[in-house]
Amino acid sequence: MMPKAWMHALLMLGLLSGCGVAGAADQCPTLSQRQTDAQVATRVAAVACEEYLRWNRPFIDDAGRLANLPAYEAEDTGLKDGGAPWRRVAFYWQASGLLPAMAYKSGASDCSMAAMSLSYPGLGCRGFIIDNPWSAAFISWVMERAGVPGFHDSPSHFDYVRAARKDAASPYRFVAPASSAVQTGDLLCFNRSRRIQGYDGLVRLIDQGGSGLPMHCDIIVAIDAGKVYAIGGNVQQAVTLRRLPVDAQGRLTELAYRSQDDAPCTLDDETACNFNRQDWVVLLQLKSQDELARIGPVAPPGFQRNPPVPEACCVNCVLGSGVPRCPAPGQPALGKPDDPLPGGS
Repeated sequence: MMPKAWMHALLMLGLLSGCGVAGAADQCPTLSQRQTDAQVATRVAAVACEEYLRWNRPFIDDAGRLANLPAYEAEDTGLKDGGAPWRRVAFYWQASGLLPAMAYKSGASDCSMAAMSLSYPGLGCRGFIIDNPWSAAFISWVMERAGVPGFHDSPSHFDYVRAARKDAASPYRFVAPASSAVQTGDLLCFNRSRRIQGYDGLVRLIDQGGSGLPMHCDIIVAIDAGKVYAIGGNVQQAVTLRRLPVDAQGRLTELAYRSQDDAPCTLDDETACNFNRQDWVVLLQLKSQDELARIGPVAPPGFQRNPPVPEACCVNCVLGSGVPRCPAPGQPALGKPDDPLPGGS
C-alpha cells in the first residue's frame, strides 16, 4: 500500500497540474521578511504573507478553484509551527483589541485565556471561533501590526469600508473595483448580502446612512505577470491567498461578478462553481506614504514577534484566572475613572 504522505503529495501534484499553477511564483516567502519596512504598504503585505505561510499556503487559483487547504479554523493542529488554527484565530481577536466588542457572544471571554495559554482548554473559545466570522478581525490585526495610521479596527468590514468613503482621516480611498490600478496594501471587497448589488448599490447604502452589511475584504500583497495576489482571513476557514487576473494597466477588469439571479453551484451547473465569482463592490486604495504621514505615524511599530495581549477585564469570567471582572455599563472602568476600556474608541 502506498504511504499516506506519498498519496497526499501525488494528489496535490495532480491538483496543481490541473489548475495550471505549478510554475506560479509565490512572493510571500520573501515578502514576509519585510515586516519592519519603511513603507506602510509593504508592511501590510508582509504581515499578511507571514500568516498565509503559517497556515501552510492555502490558495484559490485564478479560475476560482480551491487548490490547497491544509488546515481548518476548528482544528487543534495543522499550522506550520505546529500550532492550533483555532488558537491563532483567538489571537487575531485578542491582539486586535476586538474581543471586548464581542463580549456578548458566547465563548468570547474564554478566547483571551486561550490565546495566552496553550494549556488552557478553551472549549468555549473554540465554539466562538467556529460560530463567528473572523475575516474582519484578521484584517484589523494585520493593520494594527503593520502600523497603518487611522485604520478603523472593527469586527465588521463594513465599518472601515464606510470610513473610507465618509472619513477624510481614513488611510484608504474608496473607488470602484476596476476603475484604477491595484497596489500592494489595497483592500478588495465583496458583498455577501442580497440587499444590494454592485458598487453603485454600496454607494447608495452608505450615503443613505445604511449599516450592517455582511462583507469580506482581501489584502492585495503582490502584483506580478498579469496576476494579483490577495490574502484574506476566514476564506474557506483559513488564511487563504487568491489569485485574480489584471489587465496591462494593473486594473481588475476581468473579475468574475456574481449577479442576483446566478444559479447555485451544483453538479448540474459547474460553471457557477467559482470561489472568485463574487459581488465585488469596492477597491479600498491605500493612500500614499506622504498622505498617510499626515494622518498619523508611519514608522514601523515596535513589537515582539506575536506578543500575547493581556486581558484587562472579563465579562464571562473564568474562575481562578486572576482577571478582574469588567465594570457594569455606566460604571467607572478599571484604573482611573477616565481610562477607556481595552479596544475602545
